[in-house]
Amino acid sequence: MASHPLDPLSADEVRRATALLRREKGFGPGWAMAFLELVEPTRAELRYPSAVSARRAHAVLWERPAGTAYRAQLDLGADALTGWERLDGVQPNMTDTDWAVTDEILRGHPDLLAALAERGIDGDDQVLFDMWAFGGHLIPEKYAGRRVGWVDLWLRGSENGNPYAHPIPGITPIVDLNAGELLEIEIHPQPTELAPVMGEYLPELVEDLVPGFALRADRAPLDIVQPDGAGFTVDGRLLTWQKWSMRVGFNYREGMTLHQVAYDGRSVADRLSFAEMVVPYRDAGSQHFRRTAYDIGEWGLGNMTTSLELGCDCLGEIAYLDAVLADSRGEPREIRNAICLHEEDAGVLWKHVDYRAGAEVRRSRRFVVSFHVTVANYEYLTYWRFYEDGNIECEVRATGIMVTTPYDAAAGAAPGPVVDRQTYAPIHQHFIVARLDLAVDAEDGSGNTVVMTETVVPPVGEENPHGLALKATSTPLTTETAGKQDFSWETQRAWKVTNPNKTNGLGGAPSYKLVPGAAIPSMLAPESPVLARARVLEHPLWVTPYAPDERWPCGEFVTQSTEDTGLPVWTAADRSIENTDVVLWYTFGIHHVPRPEDWPVMPVDVVSFWLKPVGFFDRNPALDVAPSEGRHGACCASAARGEGCDATCPCCH
Repeated sequence: MASHPLDPLSADEVRRATALLRREKGFGPGWAMAFLELVEPTRAELRYPSAVSARRAHAVLWERPAGTAYRAQLDLGADALTGWERLDGVQPNMTDTDWAVTDEILRGHPDLLAALAERGIDGDDQVLFDMWAFGGHLIPEKYAGRRVGWVDLWLRGSENGNPYAHPIPGITPIVDLNAGELLEIEIHPQPTELAPVMGEYLPELVEDLVPGFALRADRAPLDIVQPDGAGFTVDGRLLTWQKWSMRVGFNYREGMTLHQVAYDGRSVADRLSFAEMVVPYRDAGSQHFRRTAYDIGEWGLGNMTTSLELGCDCLGEIAYLDAVLADSRGEPREIRNAICLHEEDAGVLWKHVDYRAGAEVRRSRRFVVSFHVTVANYEYLTYWRFYEDGNIECEVRATGIMVTTPYDAAAGAAPGPVVDRQTYAPIHQHFIVARLDLAVDAEDGSGNTVVMTETVVPPVGEENPHGLALKATSTPLTTETAGKQDFSWETQRAWKVTNPNKTNGLGGAPSYKLVPGAAIPSMLAPESPVLARARVLEHPLWVTPYAPDERWPCGEFVTQSTEDTGLPVWTAADRSIENTDVVLWYTFGIHHVPRPEDWPVMPVDVVSFWLKPVGFFDRNPALDVAPSEGRHGACCASAARGEGCDATCPCCH
């Protein structure tokens, strides 16, 4: 039984929902469930959570092989199907069924075995079939209306070898995922021999390939110890740490979601999540022109979340939250340790040295809520960090294995950056769309207004004779058209979410500022069909009024889509975004020009953005952070003044 209306569906609720669909609509063999998730109560409903008694869910499922898709609305408390809608002209998200069907189609298929044999590969025991969804503009006319996928082939060098070490070039199967049929095998003019790469990352395999390789023996032990236990508490899905509180949700598409984020009882955000991830590979060659992934809309971060391990993924006094999803058969699938909770030392929080008073210093701590996702060859490690001074940092670390391609070095230069012998990796980009439903000081339901802030240079003249002056400007954004914002390095543009209905102790409006980071340009031509599917990439920031059904910036169904049915459609109405419940859609990411150092497994590439209080407090809210205690019992501040400190104290010597 859920203890709060925002708690994700439990395993029992998944079973009850599936039983209801079996009883009412015959769901079972021959069907596939794209997703089943909680229908979250609105912010207005959540002001009185005790009054939200109904547990509602919705699902999308389709019938194979016809491919007809339906949306179901369910009242779990009443055990009733409250809505049933046929979905024409769309393809539901990809599922584990599609992956399994691909393997069933291709494994042992005589046509594919023959194509492999022409490249000197005997059998497919060590072959990985990596199926990708089509963009609608790339589906051959003869396959229009079908649920199709195209397939990369990769060869392991051994039983436990890197499955992405050896691309098998020039062979691209196309499969019908509903009919379970191999439609054709495209043969492209590519090198027919595997490139002589060192593509392994397991130490025992690297030892055999790299002379003199050995694991480092000079890493000293590093233990994170909290003798009194963790400084945070977990009550179901409610987390509290110092002055911060929040609830944690989870679903198939966004993965982890954060709700009702507050500092010292004051609302900061209603909901924080990732709503889309677009990954275009910028290579027009035959192996890559179809390679644009929608990792959230096509596959789902929740579906690809992996279990975390103490000491490897997280350090210190750790607590974990599990997650439950519905698989394509409608059965509950539990992900153990899906979300990691811990606190970290974050260096110096504030410090000053005065010749009379001496040194006064405080160390910073942060509370970290994280989850990790494996998207085939790539990993995305996501961290939301909450600081004692009211700051929030959102960080994504990308690691895993790059897509590589062999090339004929004798025929000319590589089409992309060379990362190993006769092997290049195409330039590609990772665009992550964060959905930020902020609610600054709005626990009473009051509205927010987004204000663009810039720093400008006044002209040289009587009031600025030396050309030294700078001036901060603020421009309220009042409509969705104005809310389409671009990054400006020249003016250090940022955006404050203000509450114009409240006044701080200095006479201003309390606010939180979105400090942009990793705002990369799309570099897509205006007429590009890739951009047509992801118009969100045209601006790093869009601002919309909250609407409960506006969740997906590129549209709800991006699998085989041809155009963006999300933000461009919603904002065409040019609605007011002034003094209302606003949602910020911020796109950040990685412009990845591969390097040899990224191969065969990539060290993390780190990108982030911040949400920082501006006038939310009347002064530094971390003045009340207590001094740290050293191992000898003297606090760092006292030790720096020579009080209660000996010459061996690690705080100051």
